[in-house]
Amino acid sequence: MITYFLIFVLLLVAELVYFRIADKYNIIDKPNQRSSHSTIVLRGGGIIFLIGAWVWSLFFGLHYPWFLAGLTLVAGVSFVDDIRSLPDSVRLVAQFAAAAMAFYQLGILHWEMWWIVIIALIVYVGATNVINFMDGINGITAGYALAVLVPLGLMNTNYHELAVNCSSIISSDGVFVDQSLIVAVIIAAVVFCIFNFRPNGRAKCFAGDVGSIGIAFIMLFFLGNVIMKTGDITWLIFLLVYGVDGCLTIVHRIMLHENLGEAHRKHAYQIMANELKIGHVKVTLLYMAMQLAVSLGFIYLCPNTALCHWMYLIGAFAVLAIAYVLFMKKYYHLHEEYIKSVE
Repeated sequence: MITYFLIFVLLLVAELVYFRIADKYNIIDKPNQRSSHSTIVLRGGGIIFLIGAWVWSLFFGLHYPWFLAGLTLVAGVSFVDDIRSLPDSVRLVAQFAAAAMAFYQLGILHWEMWWIVIIALIVYVGATNVINFMDGINGITAGYALAVLVPLGLMNTNYHELAVNCSSIISSDGVFVDQSLIVAVIIAAVVFCIFNFRPNGRAKCFAGDVGSIGIAFIMLFFLGNVIMKTGDITWLIFLLVYGVDGCLTIVHRIMLHENLGEAHRKHAYQIMANELKIGHVKVTLLYMAMQLAVSLGFIYLCPNTALCHWMYLIGAFAVLAIAYVLFMKKYYHLHEEYIKSVE
């Protein structure tokens, strides 16, 4: 516990030092018509997730060197992009290279399975960007991360119980991923929440791409470990709420013939916060509660069999997708009215 307290103190100090640097070098986020905020706020506070991973390695050892290298690459490029916009090609090359490093750490870069590896890389990078797209209101990046990491930590501590009922688990090291790393990232998220999980207009900093891309990379690496050691891809349900909102919003924008690279305010959570004027904290708590309910139900209520996992995943997806469609049918016209008012 003392070690984790020291990590908390170090990360808190690191975040405060970053604020001084960001303020000095004018690393800020200026609001525009696509923003969900109306004041200038420091940007890039999500660098704490990268710092948290490296601080963990200082205390517990360099157990995942390729993962840390990939995280440093993708977060570093994203941080530069936060300061000065980079070409999409540069960011994508960095993301694919970082994903390849994570795959090497997971031991799945096998040339005889090259087509599976390519598909997996595309999914990994695609999921990273979907999570990045979902960063748009106060607290949602770190809050949702906590809703993913806490169930992961609980599942990790119950590894042996799961192993008894799941013959596909082949690891003998006792856990899916080092529990101390999960705890360290949770601490980083809590530190970031102190300055970001606030009502609209009161956030001290925003995550920036360095934060949303960084935490996405970390969560996907954790889930990659679980999937590899169980042979069960349904553990991606830990990202289901983001997945439904993010992917269906992309489908919606494709139907509207929009440029997917342009900023927008069409996510369900953005309409809640902007058009319906629901507080950022309330919207974030709603998304957290939905993901926690889905994940904890998957862990503790669903029998650990492949059939049950798939049925639970499909059922949860159907419920969330229907809720998304009904919500958009009822409230999307408010967004259209907003767009007309600013054109």
